[in-house]
Amino acid sequence: MTNDISIRILNIDHHRNGIGGAPFYAVVFRDSGERGSVKLAVVFDQAAHVAVLDIAKLADCDVEFGSNSWRGDQYEPGLRRAIKRRERQIEKAIRGRKEA
Repeated sequence: MTNDISIRILNIDHHRNGIGGAPFYAVVFRDSGERGSVKLAVVFDQAAHVAVLDIAKLADCDVEFGSNSWRGDQYEPGLRRAIKRRERQIEKAIRGRKEA
């Protein structure tokens, strides 16, 4: 069982990852944990394929396991809900343009 950590979404965008790569969402968010900070999640379509990194540590070139590694499974539920909300917003905007 995974914990669902409270997060506040700052930005979301979809990346097609070139012509041969697996597409993903990039999500910038702030978590509410004890060591809460602004993080970047890379969320692929396939379940359990989520990478989470602290942005401030990335700015210091820290990509080391154990230092800048976070449990994607704990963030995944909130991230996927935010992505679904974003997809609905985009679909609604597209429908609105077609109706105009």
